[in-house]
Amino acid sequence: MKKFFLISVLLLSGPLSCLAQTSAQEWPIFRGKADLTGSTNIEVSTKPSLVWNLAATGRTSSSPVVSGGMIFFGNDKGTLIAVGTDGKIKWRYEGGSAAEAPPMVYGDKVIIGLSDGTLHAVYKTSGKLAWRYKTDGQIAGSANAWSTSKRSGIVIGSYDYYLHSVDPSNGLLQWKLETLNYVNGTPAVSNNNIVFGGCDGFIRVVDAYTGREKDTIEIGSYIASSPALSGGKACFGDYDGNFFCVDLLTGKLAWKVPAGETSGSVVAIPAIGRNSVIIGNEDKYLYSYDIITGKLNWKFRTNGRITGSAVITPSKVLFGSADGNVYMLGVHDGKKIWSFNAGAPVSSTPAVTGDRFYILTEDGRLLAFNTK
Repeated sequence: MKKFFLISVLLLSGPLSCLAQTSAQEWPIFRGKADLTGSTNIEVSTKPSLVWNLAATGRTSSSPVVSGGMIFFGNDKGTLIAVGTDGKIKWRYEGGSAAEAPPMVYGDKVIIGLSDGTLHAVYKTSGKLAWRYKTDGQIAGSANAWSTSKRSGIVIGSYDYYLHSVDPSNGLLQWKLETLNYVNGTPAVSNNNIVFGGCDGFIRVVDAYTGREKDTIEIGSYIASSPALSGGKACFGDYDGNFFCVDLLTGKLAWKVPAGETSGSVVAIPAIGRNSVIIGNEDKYLYSYDIITGKLNWKFRTNGRITGSAVITPSKVLFGSADGNVYMLGVHDGKKIWSFNAGAPVSSTPAVTGDRFYILTEDGRLLAFNTK
């Protein structure tokens, strides 16, 4: 393992503000915030009720995001769809290639990457194209955003082996950083630092303004997903089923949970709460670990692979499974509080707002639940 050198104190001071939940009705990125922790202060009811169920046509592996009273998601046909909180479609944008990753809302635009390697920005009120940026490989992860006192950028990974940063106003390239293999996941952002993994088996830390690589840690296996950043730690899993937590202040591995004999790949992004980190596995279990020690708190078995990322509220965990159910567990004990049979596999991440949470099924249905 390569030495993971000391990272700027700026990384430890807190998450980027430009994609924080600016109000209880906003969930502008599929993990809620730029640090990708999937945590929210919003509490949800122990007995949510289904408000509406929209069949938007087309299979999807996307996740919904919410901004300005509209819900946005993509599908495998390459359609970006805007839905009102009344469950009615407001507009569609045809991108021309599959949209595997969730979109991101930035200012007055919705930004989404497609499998043909193009990044599209459309106006969120009309669905009209604002700009388009082309990479030389597939885009499989969501975009994220960074901001300094001097400028801002939209950052995206591509199968062309590069991490790209583009100007959010016009889509022009600011910089790109070369890696040794596909960049599959979403980059995590905290202040002036970008942390991301790739199929080359490295976690990299990049200065957002310059695009220069600061530090690396060699994992030795494909990192198909993304790290979550919290309290000076980066938590992430790999394709072999190992789960890691790196202490960014000391530059050392805080702990590692080795893959067991029956472990599957970790392709979800961890959810990090006050004292715990929660991750799903393709072995059908959702696991909760102590964020300090890595000790197992609890595990919960479903009847299907868990490839979507969970969301943590102050007392609960929300997530979906390939067994077709949406689950709510107690965050402290892992006991089931509620479940809903969605009728199709669920691999999306919930979007939680003050009065609703939204989740997608793989057959392209958007479900809206009351949270009160």
